[in-house]
Amino acid sequence: MAKSSGFVGWLTRPFVGGGPIIPVVRLHGVIAAEQRLGRLNIQSVAPLLERAFEMAGPAVAIIVNSPGGSAVQSRLIAKRIRDLAAEHEKQVLVFVEDAAASGGYFIATAGDEIIADPSSIVGSIGVIFAGFGFAGTMDKLGVERRVHTAGKNKSTLDPFLPEKPEDVERIKQMELDVHQVFIDWVKARRGAKLKASDDQLFTGEFWSAVRGLDLGLVDALGDLHETLRTRFGENVRLRPVEPRRGLFQLPRFGLGADLAAAIEDRAMWTRFGL
Repeated sequence: MAKSSGFVGWLTRPFVGGGPIIPVVRLHGVIAAEQRLGRLNIQSVAPLLERAFEMAGPAVAIIVNSPGGSAVQSRLIAKRIRDLAAEHEKQVLVFVEDAAASGGYFIATAGDEIIADPSSIVGSIGVIFAGFGFAGTMDKLGVERRVHTAGKNKSTLDPFLPEKPEDVERIKQMELDVHQVFIDWVKARRGAKLKASDDQLFTGEFWSAVRGLDLGLVDALGDLHETLRTRFGENVRLRPVEPRRGLFQLPRFGLGADLAAAIEDRAMWTRFGL
């Protein structure tokens, strides 16, 4: 049999020989609570992480490729990574592909080290709340809308009512609270590695990984294969940890819901030029 070479050779080489085993978990997609294919959340990610940390080997490699999403799900995933790392006493190496932005960066900072492709996007440490306003639309259509609430703020940011300053103020405060959770986490995880002021790092701005390295947002530039070979030797064995395929697919929500989700996900990636 001819000896494997090139890319195919590299794919097969990690599964032979006696080098250390490094489990690899790939986290790709928008972060959201919905149980939908292509979405990241604690329910879908936790089983993969648990299997990876239970495997033999000195470290766990996690590939992050996400434009962000749910603040809650981002924190839950990041915390689970740290809890498992402490429980199993293993090093966590995070590798950034196209983007680790917003919630994606929140997850990336769960790593003991962050290694990013030079052209990847990192940062976007901020919080955003977006919606639409249709005040006046119903009148133009000749439709009367009837809303009855118990609680004066129950209709906060109703898209068919004029925006109220007090509603905006409450949303702003909520965003500041969530933003502070993000800031505190990044500071706790990156610590003295950060090389810029809060006014620069935590504005929601995002950068290339090259610039992110200067700012202390990442530890090194590189990729999974080269880094792991350098750290653990030529005979390192990579073991992808993937979702188990069941008999049934995840529930579908109908063409309209799928299309809306796809558009929403595409918009998040497009924000970063991806």
